[in-house]
Amino acid sequence: MLASRFVQCSISLNIRKGTLRGMHFQADPKPECKLVRCTRGAIFDVIIDLRPGSPTCRKWAGFELNQDNREALYVPPGFCHGFQTLTENAEVFYQMSEFYYPELTRGVRWNDPSFGIEWPLLNPHISPKDAGYPDFTGIEDLKR
Repeated sequence: MLASRFVQCSISLNIRKGTLRGMHFQADPKPECKLVRCTRGAIFDVIIDLRPGSPTCRKWAGFELNQDNREALYVPPGFCHGFQTLTENAEVFYQMSEFYYPELTRGVRWNDPSFGIEWPLLNPHISPKDAGYPDFTGIEDLKR
């Protein structure tokens, strides 16, 4: 069943084309789902299934979200999420099913070879925090 209760909304404005944000998730006991939409410009949005025992665990999927197609992406609990901007001044609108708990924020490296994500633009602009996430080695990473 898809979550239909969203307690928090956020907007991410990304001035530079090629900006990469991710790969993020919120750990137990407060995992969240997200509903993500690009309201200005265009992004390449990526999710990775990190649910232990899932037949798609460690698999990724990417989608172009943009102001013209008006599509939204539902990110279930247990997935991590990130995106790369395909245009300058890309604006992303998020709805989340849980409040933000900084102590539960987790992430995996955006270019971890075990996922093999095919990002559309080379040499992304990425924050030190996002660039510093570790490779995913297994279930214990979800708890750290």
